Amino acid sequence: MSRHVSEWQRLSPRMLAVHPVHEVVRQLPVLVGSLVLGSATGNGAWPLAALGVTVGVGLSRWFFTTYRIDDENVALRTGMLRRRSISVPRNRIRSVQTDSRLLHRVLGLTVLKVGTGHESRGRSAFALDAVPAAQVPRLRAALLAESAVPETTDRPTGRVLAAWHPSWLWYAPLSFSGLLMIGAAVGVAYQSGLGVTIQQRVAQAGTEAAHRTGVVVAVSVGVFGFLALSVLLAVLWSWLTYGNLVLRRQTERGLPERLCHGVLHLRYGLVRVREFTFDMRRFRGATLREPLLVRALRGARLDAVMTGVHGEGESSVLLPPCPARTCRTLLADLIDDMAVLKPPLRSHGAAATRRRWTRALAVPAVSAGVLASANLVAAPPVWAWAGWAAVTAACALLAVDRARSLGHRVGDGWLVARAGSLERRLDCIACAGIIGWTVRQSLLQRRAGVATLIAATAAGRKRYHVIDVPADLAWSVAAAASPWVADSVWAGR
Repeated sequence: MSRHVSEWQRLSPRMLAVHPVHEVVRQLPVLVGSLVLGSATGNGAWPLAALGVTVGVGLSRWFFTTYRIDDENVALRTGMLRRRSISVPRNRIRSVQTDSRLLHRVLGLTVLKVGTGHESRGRSAFALDAVPAAQVPRLRAALLAESAVPETTDRPTGRVLAAWHPSWLWYAPLSFSGLLMIGAAVGVAYQSGLGVTIQQRVAQAGTEAAHRTGVVVAVSVGVFGFLALSVLLAVLWSWLTYGNLVLRRQTERGLPERLCHGVLHLRYGLVRVREFTFDMRRFRGATLREPLLVRALRGARLDAVMTGVHGEGESSVLLPPCPARTCRTLLADLIDDMAVLKPPLRSHGAAATRRRWTRALAVPAVSAGVLASANLVAAPPVWAWAGWAAVTAACALLAVDRARSLGHRVGDGWLVARAGSLERRLDCIACAGIIGWTVRQSLLQRRAGVATLIAATAAGRKRYHVIDVPADLAWSVAAAASPWVADSVWAGR
C-alpha cells in the first residue's frame, strides 16, 4: 500500500459545490416552510436565515471529514459537533459500489460505498462523498485487493452477461413506482404547508369540470389522467434508473471461468450512474422474483445471494424487471449449470395443497356466513353477493396458483425452492454455503403433517424457507443438501 493512501486524506475540494446543493434539496420542506412563515409574518429574514444555515452545514462537511486506507483497516472520521469514527477491517469488505448523481458527474466526482454484509444505512454506512472519479479504480483495487481480479482500469473489461433493452420498459408500470412518486410528491407538499392550497385548487377545478361536462365524464377523465401520469412517471423512472445497464464478469487472463471466480461489474443509470463490484467467491446463488402482474407478462427480477450483500433492496439487484427468460439465462450462467433449473420441482403433496386452499377460502367462507346471517334480518343487496362471488373466484385462483408454485429440488450442489403467488420467489442456494438447518412446525402444520424447512446461510436474506414440506421428509431433504446433517441425531427422527 502506498504511503499517501495510508495517511489521513481529505475528500475532493470540489465537494464544496456538491454538499450545499444536496443539503438544500434534503431540507427543501423546511426551506419552503420558512418561506411561508416569512410571508405570513412579513419578515423576509426567515427564509434567508434558513438557507444560510443549510448551506453552512453543507460546507462544513469538507472541513470535518477525513478518511484513511491502510494495510488492515479503512477508517472514516466525520461530524462537526458530534464526531463519529467508522473503521472497517479490509478483510470484511465484500463489495464496493459507486453512486454518481448529475452534479457529481458534472464535477467529476462520485460517492464510494463499502459493503461488509451488515445492513448499514444513514450515518452508520461507510461512504466517501465525494471522491474524484479518476481515483475510483485505484481505491476499488485497494479495497478489493483480496478479490480474484482487482480492478485497475477506468472501464471494466470482461464478458458481458446482460445489457439493458428498451423492451424492459413494458414492465415498469407494473411496479407501481409511478403511484409511489405521486404519493411522495403529495406528502412533500403537505409537509411544506402547500398541500391545503393545492387541494383546494384541485377541488375547485374538479367541481367546475363536473358542472361543464358531468360528474361521470369528469371522474373518468380524472382517473384516466391520473393513471396515465402514473404510467409515464414509472416508465421515465425505470429508464433513467436502469438505462444503459451492463453486467460484466471479469476473470484472470488466460483462465476459464470454471477455474477462477473473478468479479462481477454492474453499471446502470442515465442521470444517476451506479456501479457495483462483487467478488464472485462470495456468490451463493440468486433469487428469481416474479410479482403477479410482472409474471403475467412473463417477466421477473433477479437478485444476487452473496455474502456481504443484503438480500433485499438495490444493493442485491442484478437485473430489474425484464423478460423471465433473460433472468433464467443469467442465473444459469452464474451457477454454471443449466440443468439445475430445467427439471421440474418436487411437489409437497396433498396436505400442502389443502393448506393453500384452506387459507385462501377462509375469508370467503366467513363472508358467506356474515351475508347468510344478515339475510335473516334483511336481504342483502344483489351487488353484495356478486362481490362475494368475485372475491371467492379470485381466492380460488390464488389457491390454485400457490399450490402449483410450491415445490423444491436438491441436486448438483444446489437447493432450489419456490413458493408464493402475489410475489413468487425461486431461491437457488448453493448447498456449500448453508451453515445450518431448522425444522419448524406450527400447531396447524403438525395437524396437517407438514413442516417448514429453513436453510441458514451467511449470504443474502440469511434464512431461506422451504414451505410445507412433508414432515417425515424434512430432515432427509436437509441431509441431501448437507451430508453432515445425516450424522445428526435429528436426521433419524
